[in-house]
Amino acid sequence: MDSAYPLIIAASLACGLTAGYVMHRADFCVTAMFRDAFLFRDFFLLRMLVPLVAASALLFELGRAAGLLTPYPFPLLGAPALTNVFGGFVFGVGMVLAGGCVVGSLYKFGAGSLVSGVALLGMLIGAAFYAEIHSDWSALAAASRVGDSQTLAQAIGVAPAWPLLPALLLALWLIWRWWRAGLLTRVSHAAGHIQPWRAALILAGVGFVSWSLVGMPLGITTSYVKLGASLEALIWPEHVRGLAYFSSLPLDYVPPFSDHAIRGGPGPALDAVAAVQYPLIAGIILGAAGSALRVRELRLAWRAPARQYASALAGGILLGLAARLVPACNVWHLWGGLPILALQSLLFLIGLIPGAWLGSRLLTRYVVR
Repeated sequence: MDSAYPLIIAASLACGLTAGYVMHRADFCVTAMFRDAFLFRDFFLLRMLVPLVAASALLFELGRAAGLLTPYPFPLLGAPALTNVFGGFVFGVGMVLAGGCVVGSLYKFGAGSLVSGVALLGMLIGAAFYAEIHSDWSALAAASRVGDSQTLAQAIGVAPAWPLLPALLLALWLIWRWWRAGLLTRVSHAAGHIQPWRAALILAGVGFVSWSLVGMPLGITTSYVKLGASLEALIWPEHVRGLAYFSSLPLDYVPPFSDHAIRGGPGPALDAVAAVQYPLIAGIILGAAGSALRVRELRLAWRAPARQYASALAGGILLGLAARLVPACNVWHLWGGLPILALQSLLFLIGLIPGAWLGSRLLTRYVVR
């Protein structure tokens, strides 16, 4: 085992435990941010995205300037393509139907939600299915590329701080206005509740720690493919071995505190991807379970209409598939890529917004009547 693996595993587990605990205590859900805005014109949770992205951007830029974030930009971040918009659109539809994104469903499952467990199963199915269309989709993505630069700063040929500065000033102005108007806090009588703006700042810190120690921000969806491939291999092992996508090794980087590269991919093997993401997944589930246990809310919640289970499964399948079409998920792009103005992440957001709107319309028409 590479000497960097123990640190990577420990750091990922600690980040997951913290994120799961805090998200459960704050009920911090990206899906709810967009769903509530479209269904109820309630923008309270959506506002929390601004301090999260702004704090992450500030920490990332300070870390980059100090030489603490290597490599920069982080691994698995590719060149922008129009397929990022379509993938974001499908992701937006899926996360609303599923009732939670790839991380939101994890922490809700950790707190006992069986519906979220069904959504997670759907994500494994959708992620594994992507391997069947990978060659055609990757060719389409390559044909629709809109440049070779990964970030806005690279595209315009300036230091990362220059395009970040006006964005940060705008974010700080908005936060100041909302704070003065009392729009960043909400009264809650739940035991141990964490105000969402505090959770946003903590989660920004978690992302910074992850990049500093692991070499990349939070992200888990490649492991959904690995888990889906592992389940598929129990039934069709020859088919799984014959799919080129499962044999690829897109993760190839030198992590912090190491002097040589580690590699991993979406196949069932225990590799670098497993070392980075499996502990993170376990940590989010256990962190949320610990939070729920502490406030005596840890119990199996399974009573829900059949159509809600069907929606969770369908939404989960769309989420798992979209996370490969983009590629990556909302946490990776909104908490990791957007703070450094990654072009893939900006295109993902452009697709996510109308996708979440459509998902909200489908939810009220066919699921929540």
